[in-house]
Amino acid sequence: MRALPRLALMLAALGAWATPAITGSTVWVFLFDPDFGPVNRLLGLGDFSWTYGRYSAFALVLLEVVWCSFPFVMVTVYAGIRAVPTEVLEAAALDGASQWRIWRSVTAPMLRPVLVVVTIQSIIWDFKLFTQIYVMTNGGGIAGQNLVLNVYAYQKAFASSQYSLGSAIGVVMLLILLAVTLVYLRLLRRQGEEL
Repeated sequence: MRALPRLALMLAALGAWATPAITGSTVWVFLFDPDFGPVNRLLGLGDFSWTYGRYSAFALVLLEVVWCSFPFVMVTVYAGIRAVPTEVLEAAALDGASQWRIWRSVTAPMLRPVLVVVTIQSIIWDFKLFTQIYVMTNGGGIAGQNLVLNVYAYQKAFASSQYSLGSAIGVVMLLILLAVTLVYLRLLRRQGEEL
């Protein structure tokens, strides 16, 4: 009977992850709309525009990205927790360790490889963020105050026809992602040697 609520929660979370980025972004823009959005009414903010200010727009995009990526992290960490041998946890409990001590000294070190992989994968995926920023800030915000490298490259290459600058920005992004990927692969190899 306990498996049914767990399965329902897992399916609801995966629904957020499976939602296309443009659909999720459009829904979030509606939720935080100053005229028709329910969030401003619930918080009593009146006609406050979340997408007008630089930091509030980035905060709104951050919340939407976390909402969309949380299910992947949740499922991966849950699988890591389920992979921890129960014998090790029972042995720690028999030795008199409290639940906090079991978590800190047994479970967390065993989850470290999973957490490292999830963190670096999230960094790589979020670095390529384009759709959410473009949709939620109408192409980079007022006077370009919410530009990130992806949107800036798009604006230069396709909106301004400066293809060389747009491709140069793309090469810089590729080099940054390559460096992060090398760190990721190095950590994976080190974890393989430890196991």
